[in-house]
Amino acid sequence: MAASAHIDSFARDRLPAADALPECLLELPELQFPERLNCAAELLDRWVAQGQGHRPCVLGLGGQRWTYADLQTEANRIAHVLVRELGLVPGNRVLLRGANSPMLAACWFAVVKAGGIAVGSMPLLRSRELNAIIDKAQISHALCDARLADELKQALPSSPTLRHLLLFNGFGDAENSLEVHAAAHPAQFSTVDTAADDICVMAFTSGTTGVPKATLHFHRDVMAACACWPPHVLRPQPDDVFIGSPPLAFTFGLGGLLLFPLAVGASTVLIEKASPEVLLPAIETFGATVCFTAPTSYRAMALQLTSHSGQHDLKSLRKCVSAGEALPAATRALWREATGIETIDGIGSTEMFHIFISADEARARPGATGVPVPGYRACVLDEQGHAVPPGQVGRLAVKGPTGCKYLA
Repeated sequence: MAASAHIDSFARDRLPAADALPECLLELPELQFPERLNCAAELLDRWVAQGQGHRPCVLGLGGQRWTYADLQTEANRIAHVLVRELGLVPGNRVLLRGANSPMLAACWFAVVKAGGIAVGSMPLLRSRELNAIIDKAQISHALCDARLADELKQALPSSPTLRHLLLFNGFGDAENSLEVHAAAHPAQFSTVDTAADDICVMAFTSGTTGVPKATLHFHRDVMAACACWPPHVLRPQPDDVFIGSPPLAFTFGLGGLLLFPLAVGASTVLIEKASPEVLLPAIETFGATVCFTAPTSYRAMALQLTSHSGQHDLKSLRKCVSAGEALPAATRALWREATGIETIDGIGSTEMFHIFISADEARARPGATGVPVPGYRACVLDEQGHAVPPGQVGRLAVKGPTGCKYLA
């Protein structure tokens, strides 16, 4: 490992032991990362430095339309608040709590630019669940949407490590808001020179197999996720407009609705409550071209389209991605009949950060998810670790540029 930029080494010290770290594959040319790497510099600062700061970046339903330069400025100012006012040092864990919005995106980039570790939290979490995350991750700072502050405030008495909390999106109660604090700081911030294998994201699993686990992801992991599935399967373009429903606290949403569009200089629409009833007109309003949502949402939208023919114009839409649950063949067919678009399915996990098995539209097959994404290898093993023949049930083993690293 290269020399870490982290002053607070809590997370780095709790990586799995050397013999338990995943064996990562970095075989593709695009996966040859330098030793010093900050993914925020690659995903955001790079575009402004290349004269693309005027391009649309993050859009919202309330008329918000931030360019790349706007997002960089807001993130830089929030980074100053974290460092200058709240004493953040590289390696500190920062809890991010809010529904999808431009401000939440700015907070994520601010934390990463400052060398911190972004810890997303689902908006529906209650105080007890937040306490568990704060305690496990030893959270020191929190940036929270004012409308979701009650549960977090209830967690504070039982969370002694959480010393700093600022609220955003206050809409009227703004005197001590993050926005007011940020406005007092310069628009320029020197992004911390982190190591490629410094941790920048701590993502908690859903807990379907027990207590939620904290997974650790390096700056290199974020960029590897951007370099594998998107260019090889999704194939986005700079003029694409992304839209969807998964929360940014969920790595499927973080990748699909923030990291992947910015990796190619595209724009993204962040909607707080992207129900099918909201998503359909939003696709039309924004001229969205790439949609990320779950099978249940595609089914509901398809039924609405067929029962109200001509009500929504989705001619801009060209790519539809499904993940988070199995895609039924009937739902795939229903969406294709309603829109003419073949759905891109995929398997991913919080541990691996994003999708590692998938198939593009040309190779999509009902009842099958796909093949290993370029950069990854996968096979099905028996209890003894031997490959099983086709059609036999076993354990899915995956190896690639990202891997499972639980916080010890």
